[in-house]
Amino acid sequence: MRTLIKLSWVEIKLFVREPITMVFTFALPVIFLFVMGGVFGNTPDPEIYRGVGAMNYYVPAYFGLVISAIGLVALPVHLTGYRERGVLRRFRASSISIGSLLGSQLIISFIITVLGSILVMVLAMIVHSTGLPQLPALLIAAFVLANLCFVSLGFFLGAVLPSTRAAQGLGLILFFVMFILGGAGPPPEVLTGAMDIIGKIMPLRHVILILQDPWLGFGWNQNASLIVAGITVVATILAARFFRWE
Repeated sequence: MRTLIKLSWVEIKLFVREPITMVFTFALPVIFLFVMGGVFGNTPDPEIYRGVGAMNYYVPAYFGLVISAIGLVALPVHLTGYRERGVLRRFRASSISIGSLLGSQLIISFIITVLGSILVMVLAMIVHSTGLPQLPALLIAAFVLANLCFVSLGFFLGAVLPSTRAAQGLGLILFFVMFILGGAGPPPEVLTGAMDIIGKIMPLRHVILILQDPWLGFGWNQNASLIVAGITVVATILAARFFRWE
């Protein structure tokens, strides 16, 4: 436990020094929030945005965007960079277990996503007069599950990708595709044909649903939560199978 705490403290200092982490978890969601708010406002529309105001729709969606940024961009780049520089090899030589290493990444991911999500929520309340979550206990449970899902995906990408360039390139592609088609960009109701099918395949679509439903007072989305849990289990198994120290 002491090793995990010390490693987590070091890791959080390293994470916040990474420009890509700060941009994708703190800056981009806020920029998108202001852009979407300026375009759509917060007047409910029964045809789109699940019948609620655009900003009430986007606040929990951008919680998902912050979470996905950690799993798709920051974490894979961090782990592949460690492997390239021989840091993972030195960790192994120091008898640091894979559990302590990945556990510290999980802790840091939770801390950063909580801070990023609070920033989005507070700014949305100030600028667009959005409310508080209707079912906070369920929202917390959904937030934990969403984090576990994307952190496991980040571990998997960090395990199988050969270099930081590959991790950064693929991570950015996945992030923006999920942003556009997964429900954090255009509302799913306006997506047609192949775009809608691809969006439904994306983990972010289901993560946004399990975050939105408690936020909006719709309850717990059982189907989406089962899909997210399944992705988490599969990604964790694959990450453990293909993880390499060097």
